[in-house]
Amino acid sequence: MHSIVQLNDSSFPINSEVTVTGWLQRRRSMGGVLFLDLRDPTGVIQLVVSREQCPEALFRALRHALPETAIEATGMFQEGKTQKREVHVHTIHIVGEASRIMTPAIRSDIDIFDVDLADHLLTNRHLYIRNEKVMAILQFRAAMMHAARLWFHEQQFLEITAPIMTPLPLYDDGSALSLDVHGEKVFLTQCVGFYLESAVHAFGRVYNIGPSFRGEESRSKRHLMEYWHIKAEAAHLNLDQIMRSVESLLAYIAKAAAAECPNIEHVLGRTMNLDVLKAPFPRITYREAIARLTELGMNHPFGKSLGSDEEALLSKDFSTPFWISGIPRSIEPFPYVIDPDDPEVTRTADLIATNGYGELLGTAEKITDPAMLETRMREKGKFDREEYKWVREVHELGPVPHAAFGMGVERMIRYLLDIPHVRDTIPFPRVFRRRVYP
Repeated sequence: MHSIVQLNDSSFPINSEVTVTGWLQRRRSMGGVLFLDLRDPTGVIQLVVSREQCPEALFRALRHALPETAIEATGMFQEGKTQKREVHVHTIHIVGEASRIMTPAIRSDIDIFDVDLADHLLTNRHLYIRNEKVMAILQFRAAMMHAARLWFHEQQFLEITAPIMTPLPLYDDGSALSLDVHGEKVFLTQCVGFYLESAVHAFGRVYNIGPSFRGEESRSKRHLMEYWHIKAEAAHLNLDQIMRSVESLLAYIAKAAAAECPNIEHVLGRTMNLDVLKAPFPRITYREAIARLTELGMNHPFGKSLGSDEEALLSKDFSTPFWISGIPRSIEPFPYVIDPDDPEVTRTADLIATNGYGELLGTAEKITDPAMLETRMREKGKFDREEYKWVREVHELGPVPHAAFGMGVERMIRYLLDIPHVRDTIPFPRVFRRRVYP
């Protein structure tokens, strides 16, 4: 009885019989022997195929097989002269034939971050997803999201699967993607915070990992039309406590993902940013940030959002991510608490990365007082809108203090892996000014 093995499995003894499956990466011919490099999701192994062990027609087919041809082979697991492991084949067949050649080769050592290759790689993402570097990033993404769920479970958060279609956006209607459903205008979710705010009054601690959508165009390296959010809310926490929780989460997921993907630095040729392990992070206020920008020669008026240039300049003062708290109420959505000590700002804080990577996530205390909620909703022109009625009703039945955070999955991966653009951190990116394909 032979065993089907993963190609990185070194536990099988020499001279054991194994069956391997994978896709042809390279082939070489030396007289009556073929050397086929076979790759699966775990690694690569060399198949040694002798003409004597193979029907002539099949041998010829293998000798001319194109890269990506799917193959299954059975043979003796041995230690080769030029490779650590190889299989000396006695039975082999083609599972699926490749009928086209891709240039550059899909599994070749290409620079997937090369801007000159970007259009080709994006157009053919359904094929280049097989590239080792793309796979490594997506495996890291899966490991990071799995680790996040483990952290939430350990911290007794309940996962809430919030709707993707919603009648109310978090920000202005123009910043959301809208669609018509039976004559009703609805939006693709920007943020599940309203739904988590409802659920937190049932369960105390809740989170959601799901997609969000952006209608407002941006050409920056940290924005996509479709991206993924890790959102959470917890009852009876204040801003300081939710910031500490975020620092704990980031350290947890970075360590876990790095441990599960130990070869990612080698595969990508990049060094991971593990500064998130150095919490607690420094803190400055928005007012202090404005003052510092003025010192550095950048005039930034109070009440204007900090952009990429401002965040990059401020980050030069820090060797780790840092918090900017007290974001002005004029630029923050209505659900966030007005700071009683400084009514021009909210009880919010954004985490800014070093090296120009910008904002990674945001935290906030959510409004409990119905009177404050009404004030903020009127400021934003939302109070009299029928679709927000149920948000007000949540605050009519025993609201308790609660705090929340929201983190962009792609932004965090980009930062941790030192990747130039968020489009390379998601399986099938939706990029502004590109048609939705594949």
